[in-house]
Amino acid sequence: MNLVWFHNDLRTGDNHSLQQACSSDAGVIALYCFDPQYFRPDEFGFRRTAKYRARFLRQSLGDLRTQLRALNISLMICHGDPATLVPDIVRRYNVTDIYRQREWTRDERQTLERVFAKPEMRDVNLHEYYDQFLLHPDDIPIASLDDIPQVFSKFRDRCEAETQVRRLVPVPPGRRPGNLIECDSRIPQLEELGLELFDADPRSAFPFVGGSNAGRARIHQYFWRTLGLTRYKHTRDGLLGRDYSSKLSPWLANGCLSPRQVYWKVKAFERDVIANQDTYWLIFELLWRDYFKYISLQQGDRIFRAAGLSDGERQWQRDPEVLQQWIEGRTPYDFVNANMREIAATGWMSNRGRQVVANYWCKELGQDWRIGAAWFESLLIDYDVHSNYGNWLYQSGVGNDPRDRKFEIDAQADRYDPDGSYRQLWSS
Repeated sequence: MNLVWFHNDLRTGDNHSLQQACSSDAGVIALYCFDPQYFRPDEFGFRRTAKYRARFLRQSLGDLRTQLRALNISLMICHGDPATLVPDIVRRYNVTDIYRQREWTRDERQTLERVFAKPEMRDVNLHEYYDQFLLHPDDIPIASLDDIPQVFSKFRDRCEAETQVRRLVPVPPGRRPGNLIECDSRIPQLEELGLELFDADPRSAFPFVGGSNAGRARIHQYFWRTLGLTRYKHTRDGLLGRDYSSKLSPWLANGCLSPRQVYWKVKAFERDVIANQDTYWLIFELLWRDYFKYISLQQGDRIFRAAGLSDGERQWQRDPEVLQQWIEGRTPYDFVNANMREIAATGWMSNRGRQVVANYWCKELGQDWRIGAAWFESLLIDYDVHSNYGNWLYQSGVGNDPRDRKFEIDAQADRYDPDGSYRQLWSS
């Protein structure tokens, strides 16, 4: 029996793990684990996955379950420690091969090590695939991880000149009906995960649901129906409404969409409608996303250090009262406050807002950047460990960019919210 162990790759299309598991005559089953470690409070007291992220994940799993069912593949959904659950499934279903997306950051790496330390796993073959990149590690013109440039522009220039994006892997053919098994595929309710029910805030700039189908619908709407892609670079720093940016990041973060799927849709749009600086800029942002993944591959657990990627030690403040004021939007700056209220009420914040509130937290307040990163991890529906920590390292001055920027908050507000409409919307 082949087991596809899903994590942040919740799709059936362009999924090498699923495609390879289905390439033989062996039976195929699928698994998703609600690992309790991702729902517990972290060292700063924040639930690592709070209600907004959890709801989007639940929606994405519901969509994946339906897609797999159409392929006659059963999705087992378990709630518990994978080091206990996976070996039990291996034993119960006589699993010989496990297929999964390769993960390398601390928690995912340690979980896999604990799973494969169990005696039941001794004879199990593990197959892993780098499926979260736009540019596959085997294809980039860089000899080793040590040679990954420390500045994004150098990485982009080299890769754009010499690397081709791979073609998509199709959805595999459906299995025979007898491949289905009786199993628990019920998705835990928010309350079972220790989270509260909530009603969506009508002011949200992200009124969408999880799942590959919703992600593809968003691409169609933003690219072809509104032609928002033709204005992307010029509107992406907006603050209000659904269409100032693509809003594809939550589906990318959960793997409902692959970056290759987005890329080839952009290329189709450029062929059929128009190619301009705006359409290119969405690909540019996918390259930024890749870059943070390559940096975390290169630097390992250094991305979680107080000193980040810098040499030596770095001292940061940890003031609980300052933290509470920042979280609740009670700072001296109404622009910071509006952004912090938006994320607290919706799990979403614009790219510009994230830069501003992170820069303020680290540069003006001198507070530990890791606390801010953990707050974002808890709330953001598009949380991705590589992009989240990479961006916070960048804003705190201990990441890859050698420049140490400090924003003028009032100037940011005047530029990006000149009439105050965003601040008025989130005034309370």
